[in-house]
This record gives sequence, structure tokens and C-alpha cells, in this order.
Amino acid sequence: MKAIRRFTVRPVLPESLRPLHDLARNLRWSWHNETRELFRSADPEGWRPADADPVRLLGSLSAGRLAELARDEEFLTRLAGASENLRQYLEDPRWYQNRLAEGAELPAAIAYFSPEFGVTAALPQYSGGLGILAGDHLKAASDLGVPLIGVGLLYRHGYFRQTLSRDGWQQEHYPVLDPNELPLDLLREADGTPARVVLALPGGRCLHACVWQARVGRVPLLLLDSDVEENAPGERDVTDRLYGGGSDHRLLQEMLLGIGGVRAVRTYCRLTGTPDPEVFHTNEGHAGFLGLERIRELSGDGLGFDAALEVVRAGTVFTTHTPVPAGIDRFDRQLIARHFGEGGELPGVGVERILRLGQETHPGDGAPDLFNMAVMGLRLAQRANGVSTLHGAVSREMFSGLWPGFDPAEVPITSVTNGVHAPTWVAPEVLRLGARHFGTDRAQDALTGGEVAGERRSGTPRRWNAVTAVPDREIWDLRRTLREQLVSEVRKRLYASWRRRGAGTAELGWIDGVLDPDVLTIGFARRVPSYKRLTLMLRDRDRLRALLLHPGRPIQIVVAGKAHPADDGGKRLVQELVRFADDPQVRHRIVFLPDYGMAMAQKLYPGCDVWLNNPLRPLEACGTSGMKAALNGCLNLSVRDGWWDEWFEPDFGWAIPTADGSAVDEDRRDELEANALYELIENRVAPRFYDRDGEGLPERWVEMVRRTLVTLGPKVLAGRMVREYVERLYAPAARARRALGPEAARELAEWKARVRAAWPKVSVDHVEAVTGSAAGGSAELGSTLALRVRIALGGLDPDDVEVQAVAGRVDSGDAIADAQVFPLKPAGGHDLEGRLLYGGPLALDRTGPYGYTVRVLPAHPLLASGAELGLVALPTDATGEGEGAPTR
Repeated sequence: MKAIRRFTVRPVLPESLRPLHDLARNLRWSWHNETRELFRSADPEGWRPADADPVRLLGSLSAGRLAELARDEEFLTRLAGASENLRQYLEDPRWYQNRLAEGAELPAAIAYFSPEFGVTAALPQYSGGLGILAGDHLKAASDLGVPLIGVGLLYRHGYFRQTLSRDGWQQEHYPVLDPNELPLDLLREADGTPARVVLALPGGRCLHACVWQARVGRVPLLLLDSDVEENAPGERDVTDRLYGGGSDHRLLQEMLLGIGGVRAVRTYCRLTGTPDPEVFHTNEGHAGFLGLERIRELSGDGLGFDAALEVVRAGTVFTTHTPVPAGIDRFDRQLIARHFGEGGELPGVGVERILRLGQETHPGDGAPDLFNMAVMGLRLAQRANGVSTLHGAVSREMFSGLWPGFDPAEVPITSVTNGVHAPTWVAPEVLRLGARHFGTDRAQDALTGGEVAGERRSGTPRRWNAVTAVPDREIWDLRRTLREQLVSEVRKRLYASWRRRGAGTAELGWIDGVLDPDVLTIGFARRVPSYKRLTLMLRDRDRLRALLLHPGRPIQIVVAGKAHPADDGGKRLVQELVRFADDPQVRHRIVFLPDYGMAMAQKLYPGCDVWLNNPLRPLEACGTSGMKAALNGCLNLSVRDGWWDEWFEPDFGWAIPTADGSAVDEDRRDELEANALYELIENRVAPRFYDRDGEGLPERWVEMVRRTLVTLGPKVLAGRMVREYVERLYAPAARARRALGPEAARELAEWKARVRAAWPKVSVDHVEAVTGSAAGGSAELGSTLALRVRIALGGLDPDDVEVQAVAGRVDSGDAIADAQVFPLKPAGGHDLEGRLLYGGPLALDRTGPYGYTVRVLPAHPLLASGAELGLVALPTDATGEGEGAPTR
């Protein structure tokens, strides 16, 4: 019999146990071992590590057990200590406050928008790497004291739970999540009523949402929920599930996230007294509409659209996570027009202005009927970045059409390489080993990535160098302990999976022999789009079997991953892997674990010896799973893509050779790279693991583990990542925003309009070398070439532009590589045709084929870069005669 209504009956905690409530409601417990251990001791049987959740645990404790705990002096002492530790964590100055005390000019608050957040398995609001990265960003910001406000949506069904059918086909299940049973609190007005945000929809309808708050350490996370009584059934389902539904459904989700999210932030700041954010960070294009809402706010305050746009751009950071256009949300322009037109959202903001912001590329190119969320995000942000050095380069190439006339290297998209939150992902056993050798505080501080005196930008932090003193035997024994724990976890999960697939107890005795704690263990776990190549390892099945069953140097592989519910191709890859792993000949050496998520990952990363990643290069934007594995002493075996391309060294693992760039088809490429993978495992990885000294220690393997921790460890921290965001993006954005008061914003908008109008008449009319040594095509290293250039400014003032010589080595097509920029200065008045003369020296500091050109860029003190407007005037032929380049 089903209940017609569900609700949660909360226990009444005795006065002495009241601090448990605050500890349970702050998600810092998810990365603080002592707090987790405290809750586990409250009910060892009820605390299941796979889905550990203090809120649920407290709700299940009997009155008798609560009474026992209230009399337990040891428990109360631990409780008091944990409560005081949390108070200090929340109130004491941290890295950010210390930087302010040093005089750094930093934003009062930053709003961080993301469609998903992976903070803990107890709050399942994530699907993969984007959400886990967002959760790690919040946690690292909390550890560093960065005043961040997270903004997302609360999905009542989360993503999906994955099981397998008997024949290995992925099946999706969407359990209903009750916010009252999650570590969330409803944001309420002063009178106790739930706070609401409202969006206007076509046809006079409205979309209402309440706001739930999660406490992620010091960081509030606001989650908007459309499942409220004021909404009609269709609107109630807007936040039903992550990445579900068609275009209209996705658009409503993204409008609620961006527009509703800004309104939720304003409400939160009003109710709590928190400073309004000076910087808004858009994590991927899903939240891009937040910029439009801020334009509406400013326009309502009397600032016109163009001036409001400048203010919004100055204070916005946009992060792109996709290396392929297909990964970007795009909507039909008519759908956008319907929602933002007459009677829709954002009254006072012209729909044509909105549509132009999402136009895919410069006029005459792209798909005119599509509205591109990433393109809008770039146009609404003065600062943008990719998530690894390689991904930054790929992004500059992918979006170069927005900056015509500029080489991709000059497109104003930088990169901040992702990091991972070590306290979340490092196994307690690893932390205990560090605490035993270096002290608990020192070990924990090393994992947060905060700087201490003498370590700022000084190479490897001293705290990580201490790993060199840990004896080989202790490292190796730790690795075996973690491997043994993984074996136990795999057997439990595999047994549960087979039971769900319909197997009886009598036919599952073989699971007791699955995996061996003394065998080289390789892990592979991630989402299952085709480019990640889940089944590359199956390319030559006989060769893989030989590796798995090698008599002296066997390997074992643990695989996990979810395919998108609408991706049948990905589901077929899962089924192919599962069917291979079901083979009785190898099923004790290779397993597929369904329902990959944070709880599984926290066991999987530490227990593996090698982390495998074999995407199609360069389609992995960053790929942080290998970072989490590395922090536990796991070595990486990966294609040089994402972060591994940036930081690979032979000390840390192995690089799988790739066939990208060669003239081979996809099938041949997979064959070449699979063969390279087999060769590495057979001839280098396995021999290194099984090469033991007289005491049974693999000395060279342990040294690689040590070097991974010492050198790679501090690089992959989310604390390092967040510090980079603060110093390279948030702080400059805050300064730019503060410089744009109403009058300055209007002046900047008018200046840009004047420059754009005049730019078609700006030209580089003549370029000559005054000294003729290079005119004949040769010059001596160390000599200087004096340039004289005539420029037509089309009515602009000299202060409105910058004239530059761009020089460097040239290829056979005269394209300049590794360019250097030399500013040219006014060298006299106007000539008879009204052109200005510019000149300057060009130092010839490189040998070989060399070339130069001259260009004119807009120049203004409030521009973040010369490429910002996408305007450049270049000579149109080799003699330097020509007109300005087309405008953006």
C-alpha cells in the first residue's frame, strides 16, 4: 500500500547533542574526517560509507540511542571538539582575508553559477566532471576563505541511477529526492514565508521557484526548485531532472538558472546582509542568461543597454569546458524570441539585441537560425578561460570567428587548469600516513593548497617535499591496503549488480575470487561519450586476455561509467564492455561496476595502481579523474590530452602515443593507439610493477609514486586553481567593474560605438623600411629595422588606436609564428591626404626566414585586451597598400 503523502519526522535532540545539528547541516563533514568519524560512532551500523549522510543518520537514531549518547562523556568531548573546530573554520581569517590584510584589491563577493554541483553523494546534483569540478571549486573557495556564492538548480530526480539488464544493457532509474531529507534549508523571508523568484513566460504564464540553501563550509550554495504549488504541472517539472527534456525544457532550465539565479542571489544578500557580488562567474554557457538579467537591472536604474552591457562585461568571467561545437547548447532563434519578446522575460531589453548576442559568429558566417549559449557567454564576459593549457588553445581556435583578423593565439581566451579538492578525494589512510610523519595540521594544510610564507610561487611547496622522507615500505604497504579495500568494495558492488540482473545466490560464488590485492590494478571510470573510447581496450581482445591472464605479470581492470540516457551509441559501448567482462575466462580480472558516482569514486581512485585515460586528442578539456587518482599515489597511463598534456613527466606515469594529425581514418587511428596501449602495459607498466628487490619491494615503482605526490600533488589541487581564478580573473574583473560608474560606462559605450562606425575607414596605407638592409630579403642578427607607416584613421583620434608591428619567423606561406609585437609611435603630422605617419624600430633577434606586418587596433584604458572589440586593420597586400579589415 502506497502512502498518499510523504514527510520527514525529525528527532528532538537533547540539549547536549544540539551541536550535531549544525555539524550535519554544513557539508564540510563531507571532507572533514574527524566529523565523519564522529557521526559514524553515533551509529556504526547505520553509517554506510557508500551513502553516508549525517542528516539521514540523525533522522534514524532512536530516542534510546540519543539518550545513551547524551550520557557518553567521551562522545560529548569529541562533539565539543568538532563543533569548536567548525566554528574556527567558519570564522577565522584564511588565505583570502590574509591577502586583503596585505592590501590586495579583491572582490567583496563572487557569484558562481553552474548547472550542476557535485559536493557529496548525499546531495546528488551532478552527472559528471563539470559538476564535480564545480563542487570542488566551492569547497576549495571555502578552505581559502574566498567569499563565493554558488548558484544552481535543485533537480528532484537528480541525474539517474544506473543498473544493468541481464544482457548488459544500461537501464536508468530516477528516484524522487525529498529536499527535506537532504542537507538543505529553505531560504525564507523575514516573516518566515519561503522566498520566491518569478519568471515571466509567454502567454501570461509565470515560472515560480523557491530557493534551497546548502552550506558548503563557508560558501552558501543556492539551488532553485520549480516544484512549488504556484506552478502549473508543466512548470513544476522544469527542475525535474538534470539534462532532461527537449529544447523548450532545457531553455526554461537555463533561464531559471541564469535569470532566476541572479534574483535568488539578490534575495539571499538582502536577507542575510551579505555584500552583493562584484563578479559573476559563468561556469559553461548554461547560465549565460545571468548577464541579460544584470543588463535589465542596470537598464531599470537608468543606464541604457549599451552602457549596461559594458558594466556587465567588466564584472563577468566565463569558463568554457567543451572542446567541440557539438557540446554547446544551441537553441532555435524563434524559441528565444518567443520567450524574450512581447509579454516574455526581461521587459525593456530588446529581443533583437538579445538575439545578436547569441549569433554564432561574425556576420556572414555560422548558422543564422541558431542561438549559441557559449557565444553569448563570451560576448557578455570581458574575461574568459578554458580549463587546461591545451583546451585554452583549442578554445581560441574554436571561437576565433568572433575575432576576425586575429590569429587564434591572440583570441582573448586564457586558461586556468582545473584542480581537485584533495580533502574530498584523498583516502583517510593516505591522510593518516601524512599526519603520522608531518603532523595532522601540516598534512591537512598541504591538501587545501593555501599558501604559507616563503612558498608563494616558489616551486614545490615544502610541505609536499616532506613525502621524500616516508620509507618505501610504508608507501608500498599503504598501496596494498588501499588495493585490498578496493577488492572488497568491488566484490560487494558486483554481487549487488548481478542480483539486480536476476542472478541467484547459488550462481554467484565466483565473485569471491574476483580481483586479487596483489595484482596490478588499472582503473577506468568516466562518462561514456564516444570520444572517451571506453572500449579501446577491447580492440584486440586476444591481446587483452593475454595481459589479464599473464602467468607472471597479470593485470586486472576496474571499469565504471554512465552513458547519457539518450545516447544509444554510448549504451552499446557499455554493453560491449559488460559482455566481455561477463566471460567466465576473464571475469575475475576485469569488472564493470554500474552506477558510477562520488561514493564509488572515493574508493576507486585510491585502490588503483594505474589510472587509464584514452580519449581522442584533443577532445578532453581537462579530465580531472587522473588528478584525484594521483593524489592517492596512483600513476597515470594516458593520452596526452587535457591536464596530462601540460604536466606529463616520465616520473609520474606513461603517455600513450597518439595518431592525431596524421592522415589516418578513425578506425586506423584506434588500431594504432590501442596497439600503443597494449605495448606500454606489457613492456613497461607491468614489468615496472612486478620488478621487486630482495625484500619484495618494487623500488622503481615506489619512487614513481613518491615523485607523483611530491611534484604533481601541489599542481593538481583545487586550492591552486581557485587562487589562480582570484588573482588572474576575479580581482581584475572586480577592478574593471569598480572603474565603470554610470558616467564612465556611458562614455565607454559611446567610444565603442564611435570606433565601430569609423573602423571601415581605418587603413594601413603604406609601410616602408627606412634602412634598406632588409628590403632585399636578408638582414643580420642583432640589427634593427626602422619602420615608417602611413595610417588613415577615418576620423578617429590617435589616442583611439594603437599601431603595432608584428614580427617573427615565417613559414612557406608567409604566416608569422611565435610573433612579437612592437608598438609604433606617431612620427610627425598629417600628410597631404590626411594620413598620419607612425614609426619605430624592429629588432631582428632571430635567424632564419623572418617577416613582419603592421596593424591598427582600438585602444582604450578600460579594454582588457587589444582584441576585445574584434577590430583590426591590416595591410591587404605585400606592399602595404590596403583598407581596414571587416568589423566584428
